[in-house]
Amino acid sequence: MASLQSSSKRISHNPHITRKPVAHSHSLSVIPRNLAFLGPGLRHVQHGSVKIIRSSNRTEAATDYSIQVSDVPMLTCAEAIERLKTNRENRKGKQEFLAMYSSIFGGITTDPAAMVIPIDDHMVHRGHGVFDTAGIRDGYLYELDQHIDRIIRSASMAKVDLPFDRESIRRILIQTVSASKCKTGSLRYWLSAGPGDFQLSPSGCDQPALYAIVLQDQSPFSSKGIKVVTSSIPIKHPQFAVMKSVNYLPNVLSKMEAEEKGAFAAIWLDGDGFIAEGPNMNVAFVTKEKELLMPQFDKILSGCTAKRVLALAEGLVKEGKLRGVRVENVTVEEGKKADEMMLIGSGILVRPIVQWDEQIIGDGKEGPLTQILLNLIIEDMESGPLTVRTPVPY
Repeated sequence: MASLQSSSKRISHNPHITRKPVAHSHSLSVIPRNLAFLGPGLRHVQHGSVKIIRSSNRTEAATDYSIQVSDVPMLTCAEAIERLKTNRENRKGKQEFLAMYSSIFGGITTDPAAMVIPIDDHMVHRGHGVFDTAGIRDGYLYELDQHIDRIIRSASMAKVDLPFDRESIRRILIQTVSASKCKTGSLRYWLSAGPGDFQLSPSGCDQPALYAIVLQDQSPFSSKGIKVVTSSIPIKHPQFAVMKSVNYLPNVLSKMEAEEKGAFAAIWLDGDGFIAEGPNMNVAFVTKEKELLMPQFDKILSGCTAKRVLALAEGLVKEGKLRGVRVENVTVEEGKKADEMMLIGSGILVRPIVQWDEQIIGDGKEGPLTQILLNLIIEDMESGPLTVRTPVPY
């Protein structure tokens, strides 16, 4: 029988190879040498550096779970890293990962293969972590301080301690963007309970962790009108909806449901039937009375971009293009009768909605005030005050 080392070298050129199990008179399984126990009816036989487990139970043996040693090679650290590199190089995606900071290794890397998180991190296996995102535009971080304030609030609600003080976190995030050389993209960052063990309680996690990644999205920006549907996936309880935690399974399922119905996103309603939000963006309307109307933030995530849109919209009121700005409960009937409807978020900025379920919004075309608000956000990102634009020292 070939050794594990030689087997790993033999198949390393094709790590995704699948081999058909070979039939045996006994069920065979290969286990590591440090296996802590053997189940009932099992005995081990030493074959060189590999232990073979044989089942004496005919019921178990009737199902062939046998595998070839060469199917699961034992890798050295260097071999594992090499495969991570190959996997990254072969992966075709629209996002390019330019730099990552990890408090676990205490520095920044620009090698995508090294952009990993420990599997025993409480954020990975228990979802005990929070995150946020700031856009990068022309070498400036947009609303960085507003997003840092929000992630710190989320961390407090999620009972995640900070690994550093606020100013240190801010400095690390800016340095990570600087190392990436990215002038236009986004910065995403996480605070977690940190690695330690696989228990439910984070009491075994010695130190909370900070991770950050700079990415460039190659997807073309679009201001074309989209369709949305009403989500059948239950909305998160307000206690969890108001924090930006990594528990995004409801959001994912809501987005998938929309895509399955040929829509861009699904709109959540709150427990009282009022309009809430999209899967990762806020929703707003322009009424027939030319008022900007947005749902309250008491049961949903307080969107940084949405709040900035509200602030910029006040200028349109002064110019007479809007009659007013309101943040209050919005019924589905009010929403579907609006002249304009839009989604707002850091990833899409301001995106017009032309259809909700079977209801055409307004005249079925991209609304003019929605376009004005989009232009205002883009202008704010490019030349707004330093209260919303943080320069990156490249």
